[in-house]
Amino acid sequence: MSDPYSTLGVSRSASEKDIKSAYRKLAKELHPDKNKDNPGATERFSKVTQAYDLLSDKDKRAQFDRGEIDADGNPAMPFGMGGGGGFGGARPGGGGPNGYSARDFQGFGADDVDIGDLFEGLFGRGGGARSARGGGFRQPPPPPPRKGADIRYKLAVPFIDAATRAKQRITLADGKTIDLSLPEGVEDGTQMRLKGKGQHGAGGAGDGIVVIDIQPHAHFWREGDDVRLDLPITLDEAVNGGKVKVPTVDGAVMLTVAPGSSSGKVLRLKGKGFSKKGGGRGDQLVTLEIHLPDDVSELAGKLEGWRDSSNIRSDMGG
Repeated sequence: MSDPYSTLGVSRSASEKDIKSAYRKLAKELHPDKNKDNPGATERFSKVTQAYDLLSDKDKRAQFDRGEIDADGNPAMPFGMGGGGGFGGARPGGGGPNGYSARDFQGFGADDVDIGDLFEGLFGRGGGARSARGGGFRQPPPPPPRKGADIRYKLAVPFIDAATRAKQRITLADGKTIDLSLPEGVEDGTQMRLKGKGQHGAGGAGDGIVVIDIQPHAHFWREGDDVRLDLPITLDEAVNGGKVKVPTVDGAVMLTVAPGSSSGKVLRLKGKGFSKKGGGRGDQLVTLEIHLPDDVSELAGKLEGWRDSSNIRSDMGG
C-alpha cells in the first residue's frame, strides 16, 4: 500500500480534523454507490478507508511515523533488516540458519530460548504477517448491491368500497394492473406494500407503496369502526311508527321506527360498519330527523285547538 498521507492527500503534520475532512471528501467522491460502473473508484475507496483507519488511530499513526509498522499496519523490518543483518543475510559471528547464533540472544540464556516462540510473538501465531490483535487492517467487505427505489401510489377508494373491503384495481408504473384486497381495519392513509413492484436495481427491485385515500360520501361518514347516517322521517312516521327503508354500505334494509320517536333518536344496525382489525365489523348508527312538509297548512288545521303540554325543555331551565 502507498503512503497513507499521500493516499489522503494530506501532509505528515496534518491534524486529526484535517485527516477526517480529507477522508470524508474522498469517501463521498469515491463511494461505490456513486461509482457502480467504475471499479477503479471502488479500489481507491478501499485504499482511502484503509489509510484513514491507520491515521485516525493515534497509536498506530505514531508507530507508522516512527517506522515501526508499514502502511498496512504490519511490523516493519524487525531486527534492523535495513542495517546489514537481514533474515537471509550473513552476520559477523552468525551461525544459525538465518545468520544468528546463540550469542545474539545474550541475557536470555542460550539453552532456554525458543527462537520459534520469539518469532511467533512478533508476527502472530502461525507466522502470518498480521497478528490476531491488530497488526494491520482488514479491508471491509464491499456493501451489498442496493435495491431499486420504492414507488408510491395514491389509491382513491370509494367510501362504500372501503367499508365493505371491495377489491380495488390499480395500474402500476410498468403499465400492469393488479387487483388489491383491502386489509382489515383499513383507514384513510393506510399503506399497503407490494413486494418487488418498485424500480429495478442491482440488488433487486424495490417495492410499491400504496397509500389509501378513502373518498367522502354524500350521506355516510365514519366514526371509528362505525358508519353514521342522518335519516329524515316524516311527522306521521315519527308519531305512528312503522318500517322505513334505510341505505347501508351493504345495500338498503328495512328499519323499524317505534311510535312516538323523536328527532335525534339513534338506532343501531349491527355489523353494517367498517371491518375491524382482527375480524368483525362495526355498526351503522342511524340518527332520526323529523322533517315537516313545506306546506304545513293542512297539518296546522288538523292540530287546531291541540297543544302539547309536556315541558320538553325542562332540563334547560325552561
